[in-house]
Amino acid sequence: MDVGLGKEGYGMWRVLDANFNRLGEALRVLEDISRFILEEKDLTERFRLLRHGLTPRDPFLKAKFLHARDSAGDVGRGAERSERRDEVAVALANARRVQESLRVIEELSKLPEVSPHLDQDKFSQARFTFYELEKELFSRLQRRQKRERIRGLYLILDCQAARGRDEVKLARQAILGGVRLIQLRDKERSSAELLPLARKLQQLCAESSVLFLVNDRVDLALGAEADGVHLGPDDFPVQEARKLLPWDKLIGCSVKTLAQARRAAEEGADYVSVGSIYPSPTKPQAKVVGLDLLRQTRGELSLPLVAIGGIGPERVAEVLTAGADAVAVVSAVLQAEDVTTAVRELVQKIEEAS
Repeated sequence: MDVGLGKEGYGMWRVLDANFNRLGEALRVLEDISRFILEEKDLTERFRLLRHGLTPRDPFLKAKFLHARDSAGDVGRGAERSERRDEVAVALANARRVQESLRVIEELSKLPEVSPHLDQDKFSQARFTFYELEKELFSRLQRRQKRERIRGLYLILDCQAARGRDEVKLARQAILGGVRLIQLRDKERSSAELLPLARKLQQLCAESSVLFLVNDRVDLALGAEADGVHLGPDDFPVQEARKLLPWDKLIGCSVKTLAQARRAAEEGADYVSVGSIYPSPTKPQAKVVGLDLLRQTRGELSLPLVAIGGIGPERVAEVLTAGADAVAVVSAVLQAEDVTTAVRELVQKIEEAS
C-alpha cells in the first residue's frame, strides 16, 4: 500500500524524495566550501563520505521517488528567497537544511511501509556525525575570517616595554587610534599572574572588533579565550599548538629565514611574522633580516605577512611595498607620550601606502 495522502497517494514518498534531494544538495554545498574555500582535504573527504553514505541505493526507493516526483506541481516551489551575505551565511543555511532533512527522513523511516527500506538508526547517527562536522566547519570558517583581518597596524603590547604603565589603558588608547591587532607579550610573569590581564584585554578587544593574541603561551591563550597565539621558531611547535587549540583560533609564527616560513605554513600557521626588518630598540640582539626576506616570503607564501622590527612611520611604505600585510610595532607606540596620536600617525601612513 502506498504511504500518504498526497497526489495519487504518494504524499509521503514525495516528502522523502524532496528531503533526500535537499540533503544531498546541502551536503554538496558544504563539501565544496570545505574543498574550494577552506581547501581542507580531510574535512572535504568526511563530508563526501557522509553524503555518499546517505544517498539511497535501494531500487525500490528510487522507483517510488521518481514516480511520486511532481516538481511542477510543488506548492512550495520558489518560496525560499533569503539573502546570503558571505560564505558563512551560505554554510549556515545549508547546515540547517541538512539538519531538517535528516530529521524528516528519520521520522518517516519509522513508518511501517518505509522502515524496511530505510534504517532509522542510520539517520539518527548521521545527525550526530553531522553536528561534529558542522562545528568543525564553522570554526575553520571563523578562523579564515580572522585571518583575513590580519591587516593594518599590529601592536605588540610588551609589558616590560610598557614600563609599569597600565596595559589595559594603553590598549584602549591604541584601539582609539585605529590599531587592528594586539598581542600581549610578557617574558617575566607567569601565566597565572597574567591571566586576569589577558582576560581584560580579550574583552576590550572583542568589544572593539580588534584581534587579540597571546605571545608564546598556549595555556594563557586558552584560558583567556584569545583569538590566537603567536609562537617563535624555537617555542612550542605550531603543529602541536594546532592540536591543542580550537579550530577557530589563529596561530602566528615568527620567522627569520625562508625555510622557517615554509615550515610554519606547512605545519598550519595562519600568518608569519618576518623580522627583524631593521635594527630594533626593543630587541637590539635580534638578527636583522632586511626587506629581501620579506619579498622572498611574499613570493612563496599566500599567508598574511607581518613585518616587525624597527619600523616607524617613515618605514611603513617600504615594508608594505615589499609584501607585508600588517606592520607590527612596539617602541614606536609604547615609547610615545601620546599613544593614540602615535597609532593614528602610523595608521595614516599604512592607509596612504595601501
